[in-house]
Amino acid sequence: MTDSGATVLPGLAEIADVGRDHVRGGYTRHLLDDAERTLRDWFVERATRLGLDVEVDRNGNTWAWWGAPGPDAFVTGSHLDSVPGGGAFDGPLGVVSALDAVARLQAEGHRPSRPTAIAVFAEEEGSRFGVACLGSRLLSGAISPARALALTDADGTSLEAVLASAGIDPSGVGADPDRLSGIGTFVELHVEQGRGLVDLGAPVALASSILGHGRWRFRFTGQGNHAGATLMADRRDPMVAAAAVIAGIPSLARQHGDARATVGRLRSVPGGTNVIASAVEFWLDARAGDDAVTQTVVAEITATARAAATANGGDVEVTEESWSARVDFPDGPRTAIDRVLVGAGGRPVPVLPTGAGHDAGVLSAHVPSAMLFVRNPTGVSHAPEEWSDVDDCAAGVDALTRVMRELT
Repeated sequence: MTDSGATVLPGLAEIADVGRDHVRGGYTRHLLDDAERTLRDWFVERATRLGLDVEVDRNGNTWAWWGAPGPDAFVTGSHLDSVPGGGAFDGPLGVVSALDAVARLQAEGHRPSRPTAIAVFAEEEGSRFGVACLGSRLLSGAISPARALALTDADGTSLEAVLASAGIDPSGVGADPDRLSGIGTFVELHVEQGRGLVDLGAPVALASSILGHGRWRFRFTGQGNHAGATLMADRRDPMVAAAAVIAGIPSLARQHGDARATVGRLRSVPGGTNVIASAVEFWLDARAGDDAVTQTVVAEITATARAAATANGGDVEVTEESWSARVDFPDGPRTAIDRVLVGAGGRPVPVLPTGAGHDAGVLSAHVPSAMLFVRNPTGVSHAPEEWSDVDDCAAGVDALTRVMRELT
């Protein structure tokens, strides 16, 4: 939440001070750090107050069940972690809206005819361990337990150690086919990350697709040396190579239609002001509507990186850290939701693609999944300026409530 003092949903107001980042602005809430643990405790308290039964699964995802778990469950929810310096709505809006929808339905006397749950997925942003949607990937078997447990954060602490410190047995991490097969429908509500709804003048939309996207680590190596004692002609500076590649990425991506390529993170070793770096790493995020285009963009950037490294007397190693193919959400859940919302007297619900990855995209390969977007008047996300007006948030809760009433 910004510091404007504007009204927000009460649930968002309750967590408005958790994980505030006074350096970057916005919020920094990473998997099982102090802020995210506080949010987990808050969710458990809120869900318990509604009479829901809460459990943490083998992969660190939290489930709040309305009634007994069982087959053909209706599940909604999102995540509580953030990018560094992120906004207040990305993730928490979906969780708060789900809690509010359950509270409304309970007040009406609604009793779900199928198992119903709110899920909070772990490490959706991938900001601590580098792999986005880690909780849903582990649940669905999209990443191996061995690879996941070996992931380390910026301090060198492994996911295995972090899970163990939180009381989650690392030996149980991995695919959970029984839980996955029990989900009959998954609906994720999320703030829109873009301005499609602003341009359409609508408060709520359905998702049609998610761009294929991935993350790649580029590690340039050279010769660390003294900044004052080493002549320019004698240097093998990996920073020069990395900078040349980064500078060329925007123009390269623009040659490929809707492709997007971003470097938002860079690390220099050893990181001294008067030291020529011995190694420089940057992380590339690449996306496009066509998976082949994404791979082509990455291949061209890789070729540019190899040439730049050679020209500067060094080397480069490129590692794919994650990849998610394009997702086209199935017609069934989207049509059912559209019928519910239009049938309640609303105008036809807009359908929009998104360039942002989500747990719903991972789960879509295994269970019928859909997404509801809530208007973001700034169009900005992953930044402190991310916003959604309280009336639009309320429209999102109303839409989710109607969907849950009909589909449960």
